[in-house]
Amino acid sequence: MPTARESLLDAALAALGARPWAAVRMVDVAVSAGVSRQTLYNEFSSKEGLARALARREADVFLAGVENALAEAERHGADAGDCFAAATAWTLHSARRSPLVRATLTGCRSDRLPAAVVAGIPVQRSPHSGRTASAHTPGARTPAAAAPPSPTELVTEIRDRAVGALEHGYPKLDLADIGWACEVAVRLTLAHVVAPSASDEDACRQVARLVRGLLARGW
Repeated sequence: MPTARESLLDAALAALGARPWAAVRMVDVAVSAGVSRQTLYNEFSSKEGLARALARREADVFLAGVENALAEAERHGADAGDCFAAATAWTLHSARRSPLVRATLTGCRSDRLPAAVVAGIPVQRSPHSGRTASAHTPGARTPAAAAPPSPTELVTEIRDRAVGALEHGYPKLDLADIGWACEVAVRLTLAHVVAPSASDEDACRQVARLVRGLLARGW
């Protein structure tokens, strides 16, 4: 059974799908979630706090999907190019599905979305894996002031997840070189979010070819 917090975020997301954020009322979100307005304010402090938590959750879901796409492709024996293509496919799908994800990826906010969507907070480094990790983990209580990662932080997040998935396949390459290739691939993927290719398949082929070429050169 979802917590009150998750129910409120679900209700806010549904409301945002129906009307601009400026027209979304806190009392309506609380009623839709089946909780009191006081509970909503206890969780998020303000409408801006709710917007930031909602955008953060969407970003977390997106990043988990990137990692899952990479891992699934790797489990099926895909090479580095096809692994990254899987992450690209997920990114393009997510950007179309969720205006919040698209705004977080590009830093561009439409008038329908809350301003808090494009505000960033520092991303914390995991002391165990060396990767970046968001300051919020799913299921944890997010402070009202928390915001989604900025586009620059998302590039770092996606790059580090890709490096983690691909590094063992290229033991002769320096991690910095793998990271550089992955970052270039992320930035090409984001270019396809902003200016879509003829098809997602075409975009994925371009990214796969880029990754294979860069890693083959050993830069």
